[in-house]
Amino acid sequence: MNEQIKKALLQAGDDSNIKTAKHAVGGSINESCFAETDNQKYFIKFHAEAPDRFFELEARELELIRETNSIAVPEVFTYTDESNSAFIVMEWVNGAPAADTDRKLGDRIAAMHQTFGKKHGFDDDTFIGALPQTNGLFSSWLEYYRDQRLAAQLKMGIDKGRMTGKRRGRMETLLEDLGKWIPDDAAPSYLHGDLWGGNWLAGPGGEPYVIDPSFLYGDRHFELAFTEVFGGYSSDFYRAYQERFPLSPDYDDIKPLYQLYYLLVHLNMFGEAYGRSVDTILKRYAG
Repeated sequence: MNEQIKKALLQAGDDSNIKTAKHAVGGSINESCFAETDNQKYFIKFHAEAPDRFFELEARELELIRETNSIAVPEVFTYTDESNSAFIVMEWVNGAPAADTDRKLGDRIAAMHQTFGKKHGFDDDTFIGALPQTNGLFSSWLEYYRDQRLAAQLKMGIDKGRMTGKRRGRMETLLEDLGKWIPDDAAPSYLHGDLWGGNWLAGPGGEPYVIDPSFLYGDRHFELAFTEVFGGYSSDFYRAYQERFPLSPDYDDIKPLYQLYYLLVHLNMFGEAYGRSVDTILKRYAG
């Protein structure tokens, strides 16, 4: 591992003495390390079997969020998707939440959502975790969300044997009727795309940072709905978000349909532990 770290830091332009190198907490997909040289502290992720362009896309998505001038992201120094030795080198972000961190986070996410693309989706295929997402750019949010997100997970679930019987039938019915609830003309906000509670952290001075995006342009309510699936966000976060960018009055009606996508992802990645949650939403809208 030390040789891998040395190679990564050399590519990042730092050939100074490595003072510390050790494993760090950083999710289950990659092998994560903390390294400190005479010059700087780094966070390095390695992936021996990374999909094509895995870290290239992460670097690009972080830069798109940075360009909104809304919320902080770690600086990326270098990356490679070279077979058997893919890695990305970023700045080490270390801090502790302050009294106003949650409010800042809500306000900064709302500000990011007030930056808009021209169409929905993305011009690159991406990943959520290690699961591939086929994208494309669409004038219609409904069309993108139905075909590229929900229908794609349905197909994957059929292939994995996790979308069968009544579950499959209800899912197919829902896709036919989705326009009853999902807007066709939502504004294409810049979205992080994988904003669960583990994908933000407090940096120096309690300033919030977001990490590990799965970027797209789309309805901001899709992003907010996911923040409520696994928790990790306080009432201060939602209050600050609402103050800057109030949610649509019908948010509670469409929220489960947006949460459905992420639950389907988890069903396809991890199995039947998420089946009951998927079935509950399908019964509500297509039962």
